[in-house]
Amino acid sequence: MKTIDELLAEGVSGKRVFVRADLNVPLDGTTITDDGRIRAVIPTVKALADAGARVVVASHLGRPKGAPDPAFSLAPAAARLGELLGAEVAFATDTVGESATATVAGLADGRVAVIENLRFNAGETSKDDAERGAFADRLAALADVYVGDGFGAVHRKHASVYDLPARLPHAAGYLIATEVGVLRKLTDDVQRPYVVVLGGSKVSDKLGVIDHLLEKADRILVGGGMVFTFLKAQGHEVGTSLLQEDQIPVVQEYLARAKERGVEFVLPVDVLVSSEFPDMKTKAPAHPDTVSADAIPAGRMGLDIGPETRKIYASKLADAGTVFWNGPMGVFEHPDYAEGTKAVAQALVDSPAFTVVGGGDSAAAVRILGFDEKAFGHISTGGGASLEYLEGKTLPGLAALED
Repeated sequence: MKTIDELLAEGVSGKRVFVRADLNVPLDGTTITDDGRIRAVIPTVKALADAGARVVVASHLGRPKGAPDPAFSLAPAAARLGELLGAEVAFATDTVGESATATVAGLADGRVAVIENLRFNAGETSKDDAERGAFADRLAALADVYVGDGFGAVHRKHASVYDLPARLPHAAGYLIATEVGVLRKLTDDVQRPYVVVLGGSKVSDKLGVIDHLLEKADRILVGGGMVFTFLKAQGHEVGTSLLQEDQIPVVQEYLARAKERGVEFVLPVDVLVSSEFPDMKTKAPAHPDTVSADAIPAGRMGLDIGPETRKIYASKLADAGTVFWNGPMGVFEHPDYAEGTKAVAQALVDSPAFTVVGGGDSAAAVRILGFDEKAFGHISTGGGASLEYLEGKTLPGLAALED
């Protein structure tokens, strides 16, 4: 895989360099609520611009249905990119049409442009190779060189991620190089004890990584909505908590395998419960109760791990050599259900281990809850990509950058 440093050494001055970034940031209307993914691509964009390249940044945002949708415009991300670079960033109002063509043609050496949301074109995500390839051909006409730096999208077989690199000389940006280096530490060079913390809403989203990590991890701590499927699998009442009954047999198998292999599988001993989901708009006090994890009342739902569980999880992280964390412990966006996620984040900060926050909601939680990003070994920009890498899957966007 060619590195961006090798590309820069060859010279990029005057060349149109297409940077596939991941600017898929959360928005409240047109306000960006977490700009971590934009900041992550700055080193690559700045290095190319400083070397005299004409930089064309492209990304998806959200899940528009293959047609323009103002709610998913990249305009706010382009404006924030310009603020972070300290330089004007041109913005094309389409992907491969008149605006994109004119905007790229008007770039001077060392300047940057962002084209509109790639998913406004159905060819970006098409499962039809010909349709995807046709869109990649039109994107290729905008550039001389391709740099892949959107780690959060490398697990997708999309036109700008998979097909476009085959049409242009290509290299990996700084972010992808960093992310892959970190993930190799979690697979090939693990310092033990290796502790994995998994949360989030659906256990089905994590089955593949649990299956793979049962062969590698020393301890697995579980929280979030997914934990109730585990508790149900042990025969406990879970009330109206989030539950995937169809996954119970798989979960039971994993618990048995963990015991057989000597992997410590740690579930909550207490949880915070309420009779209803909290009001996420007003953040009104929810007044939850703390109950034993094996005695959740009927008609109540679990929304965070409890205080005893927080202490246990912190103790299980204290002696770790390596920690990978993906998924919050509760509905952290509401202050009454943020303490579990805070406790795990603080335990990672306090731990001498090499700590990796695996993207997605976990990365957002770390920032929203006010933690210093530098206190962690690495905060990934790609939750789904990180999980698939740890499952041992081949990621299309990485394979496309290999020569």
